[in-house]
Amino acid sequence: MKAIVMKSPGGPEVLQLQDLPEPKLTRNTDMLVRVKAAGVNPVDTKMRANPKAYPGPIAPVLGCDGAGVVQVVGSAVTGFEPGDEVYYSQGPVRDRPGSYAEAALVDYRLAAKKPKRMSFTDAAAAPLVLITAWEALHDRTGIQSWSKVLVHAGAGGVGHVAIQLARIAGAEVCTTVGSTEKAEFARSFGANHTINYREKDFVEAVLDWTGGQGVDIAFDTVGGKTLAQTFSAVRYYGDVVTLLAPGPEMDWSVPRVRNQRVSFELMLIPVFFDLPEAMSHQGGILRQCTELFEARELRIHVDKTFPLEHAAEAHALVASGKTKGKVVLTVD
Repeated sequence: MKAIVMKSPGGPEVLQLQDLPEPKLTRNTDMLVRVKAAGVNPVDTKMRANPKAYPGPIAPVLGCDGAGVVQVVGSAVTGFEPGDEVYYSQGPVRDRPGSYAEAALVDYRLAAKKPKRMSFTDAAAAPLVLITAWEALHDRTGIQSWSKVLVHAGAGGVGHVAIQLARIAGAEVCTTVGSTEKAEFARSFGANHTINYREKDFVEAVLDWTGGQGVDIAFDTVGGKTLAQTFSAVRYYGDVVTLLAPGPEMDWSVPRVRNQRVSFELMLIPVFFDLPEAMSHQGGILRQCTELFEARELRIHVDKTFPLEHAAEAHALVASGKTKGKVVLTVD
C-alpha cells in the first residue's frame, strides 16, 4: 500500500511517500479500514517535529483522523461489518500506523458509522476536533444552557466545532480571531461575539461582554501567554480548559484566588495508555455527533484538500496558521 512515512523528526520535508505492506489484524478488537481520506491536525505537525514530547512511541506513519470502508473485522468487534463506511480518530502510537496511508488498523471502539450525508473528505476532518471540543465542554466543564463561553481561535479546526457544540448546548459564545475574515467565519458557525485580538485586549472585551463578571467557561487552544491572560477573563468559580501544557513560568495566582477549576484536554490519552472505557466513550461521542450531522445541526469546514503524496505541503499549510477549519488528505 502507499503510505506517507516520517523518515526522522524534522520539518515537513521528512514526510515521504513509500510502499509498505498492508497491515494485518493484531488484536481481536481491530478493524482493517480502507482509508479514503485523512484529516491533518496541528498535533500531527508537532508529532513530526518532536515525537519524543508524547507519552508513547509515535509510529512513522502519522495521521489521527480518518474515514473509509471497513474491510476485515476482528473476532471481538461488534456493531461493524465489512463494507461499513466509518470515521474515527486513533493516534499513531506504537504498532498503530496512522491514517496517512491507503489502509489502517482501527480499534472499533474508537470508530462510528460515517454520517450518510457527509463525504469521506468532510468526515475525515471531523473526529479529533469533535472529540476534543466535546470532552472539553461536556466532560471537563459540564456546560449548561446558561453558560457564557470563551473559545480561543474560533476560526480553527477545534474552535469552529467548539462554537457549534456550545451553541447546541444552549450557551452564549464569544471567540478570539485574528482578522475580519475570520470573525465573519466564526459568526457563520454561531459565535455571538467576536474579538480581534490584534486590535483589542481580549480580557477587557470579555469583561465588557459579561458586565464585568467574566465567562463561566474558557476553552484555550493557544496556550502560553494567552492561557495566562485568560484566567482574568473567567468568573470566580469558573472553568478553564486548555489543550496545551503550561510552562514553568506560569503564574497561578489569579486562578487560585478566583477558585477556578483548571482542566486539561488531550484526546489521544485513551490510545497512548490503552484505556478501553475511554476509547468506548470517544466512539460514543462520534455516534452522538453523527446524529447532529444528520440533523444538520453540526457541520465541518474543510479549507483545503491535498492528495496523499502532498502531505508535506499540507503540514506546511497547517503550521502556517493561515487556514480556517480543517485540511484533509485524499486517498485514491
